[in-house]
Amino acid sequence: MKLKLLPLALIAVTLFSCSSDDDTDAANPEDQEEQNTSCDKVENFVFTEKDGLVSVEFEDAVFTDSWKFKKDDNNASGKGYMVWEGDQYLGKPGEGLATYSIKINNPGTYRFLWKSSVKTGNSGSDHNDTWLRFADADDFYGEKEGSIVYPKDTGKTPNPEGASKDGWFKVYRSGNDLDFKWQANTSDNDSHPVFVTFNKAGTYTMEISARSSGHAIDKFILFNDTYTQSDATADDVELSEITCKN
Repeated sequence: MKLKLLPLALIAVTLFSCSSDDDTDAANPEDQEEQNTSCDKVENFVFTEKDGLVSVEFEDAVFTDSWKFKKDDNNASGKGYMVWEGDQYLGKPGEGLATYSIKINNPGTYRFLWKSSVKTGNSGSDHNDTWLRFADADDFYGEKEGSIVYPKDTGKTPNPEGASKDGWFKVYRSGNDLDFKWQANTSDNDSHPVFVTFNKAGTYTMEISARSSGHAIDKFILFNDTYTQSDATADDVELSEITCKN
């Protein structure tokens, strides 16, 4: 039996028609890059942990109007970054709320980091923080050399120095290098890295809310002790797979 050869033009048309045209509704859908997702609505995104790592572009969530999407910094990855340009909420977490659904397959303790910068002023100690909460995790704390602090109003002590309320941590970056870098600590003048514990596999909610105007966030990760920080934050680390809420 002879094989029938298709004309090259027909092959090209066929390949083009089978390509993905997933127009995801993200912070700026016209700039949405191709990503590993089977969901077309950003409000339904679920970010899947794999082999002890969660890696997410911060802009992949639903934001209020005072969170501004920007793409004017070459040090930001993905489509760009988000910066809070509204009022300051230094003692009032819950304003400018955004949420992320994270599916954990490998239970355990994960360190939290985000890549952020200061876009207002020239001081590394101002406009450098955002509120963070994992209300449904089994534990959420800061730890440094055996010293542990818990968010206020959770029934756990000791609590961090500085702002904290209703289970929220003030999470900040420091230093006079204002450009994007990986750093996320809590407890004023006694910086404690941030950790989250998930005792069971399942889907959990990460919440952020606005605190300091001018704090810009590009990306965040969660990683367990099978990774070093340098490995988890490497530029070639793949983003977490995105599935869709049921």
